[in-house]
Amino acid sequence: MATSTPPARERITIAILALGGEGGGVLADWINQVANEHGYVVQGTSIAGVAQRTGSTVYYIEMVKRAAAGANRAEPILAMMPAPGDVDIVIASELMEAGRAILRGFVTADRTTLIGSTHRVYAISEKAALGDGTAAAQRILDAAERRSARFIGFDMAAAAAEAGSVVSSVMFGALAGSGVLPFPREAFEDAIRHGGKALETNLNGFGLGFQRARDGDAERPAPRDQSEPTTEAGRALRAIIDASLPHSARPLAIEGVKRLMDYQNRSYAELYLSRLAAVRALDDGGNDWQLTRNAARHIALWMSYEDTIRVADLKVRAARSARVSNEVRLVPGQVMAVTEYMHPRLQEICDILPRPLGRFLRDSAAVRRLTEPLFRAGRLVETTSLRWFLALRVIAGLRSIRPRTLRYHEEQLRIDGWLTLAARFAESDSEAAAELIACQQLIKGYSDTYERGLARFEAVMSEARNLVGQRNAAARLRTLREAALADENGDALACAVSARSAGQA
Repeated sequence: MATSTPPARERITIAILALGGEGGGVLADWINQVANEHGYVVQGTSIAGVAQRTGSTVYYIEMVKRAAAGANRAEPILAMMPAPGDVDIVIASELMEAGRAILRGFVTADRTTLIGSTHRVYAISEKAALGDGTAAAQRILDAAERRSARFIGFDMAAAAAEAGSVVSSVMFGALAGSGVLPFPREAFEDAIRHGGKALETNLNGFGLGFQRARDGDAERPAPRDQSEPTTEAGRALRAIIDASLPHSARPLAIEGVKRLMDYQNRSYAELYLSRLAAVRALDDGGNDWQLTRNAARHIALWMSYEDTIRVADLKVRAARSARVSNEVRLVPGQVMAVTEYMHPRLQEICDILPRPLGRFLRDSAAVRRLTEPLFRAGRLVETTSLRWFLALRVIAGLRSIRPRTLRYHEEQLRIDGWLTLAARFAESDSEAAAELIACQQLIKGYSDTYERGLARFEAVMSEARNLVGQRNAAARLRTLREAALADENGDALACAVSARSAGQA
């Protein structure tokens, strides 16, 4: 079925910002094909970037209407790269790429149609941050609406997965559906067919992108509510949550219970709820039960600490294998092999042993001298091979003895000490107790990452014990926590501690 097209324009400029492996070059080739077939002189160039996740590349396409036969007009001279304020269409494969286009001046409110995916591919700097290092996505969405003449945005990665296609075909469909180019839909589809690769899946992705750009997401069905428990244990724990916690804390508590049921078992989730109920009894309800809400989140996170048992469990799950297969687009008849780098230390091995044995091996200098050389080097492990899969399954099966392990015993002591100190604050200052609870975010990961975070947490706790009953305790704890998250080396925290000591002197 033919579709209406806008009137032809003499000159059109397009910038595509895409990550490596997302098909930005294929998308540019499709656009070039359409323009060539419809009377335009077209040129496409690319400028490769480095060190941005998998590598960010800017593809620039400039097209000028071809002169009529016999017309006395020289061939156009086309630019090699986009210029700020001179781009008609910007296509971004990911939200931060859209933000980069805005910062570089490619997007202008009087001219540019911005077509961008709203999903995120997190940068290494975001993932490695000690706290929440993710960029402010909503600010970019707001800027996209304000700074462009028209913004078409939706999750193109999700649309590609839904269509069984790749994001480049969805972006191409969104470009066609936007109506900003003077070509009919059939011309875009013919360009895909001309490419000759993965025709069915690419056309499926194109069609979904076309529909979303033209009609929006209003017709998509609302996601099904996943919060209702489906087991007897889940219903019993949900009843405890509803009966004992304020409404604003219940969603977090429900997620906490789910996490701990998956991590260990029902009795462990009940321990979580008993700890949370003790905090709720001390909460004065300030700031919409901030203390209880913080506790619902951070107690669950700490109780589900990452040990070798947990890591092995996650690596052998069928859901993970299915996710990886989907990401690499495994087709019937293909065999997938996953090779991973693992470097467990003696400490991690001791942590998952029964407490007496684990403590003996960890604390014995003679044993450490004999065994530590075995753990100095990491190794590449093919987790999809039968040998390593079974080895990881055995380690994951140690979950049943986790409550008797060395790490479990030590973590529960730390959690109880943390909550006891929070209770002391809560007797006179619920806000300070909430700040202390939030300090748990300093502890995450495993191995060296965990140890660095734990050292900073303990430094903050040492300072916190001297703040009980002080009027500025909440602000001081917030300052210490932010300083602990500020840098890798702990310099900001050391300065914050020194400043307090100097103030007391």
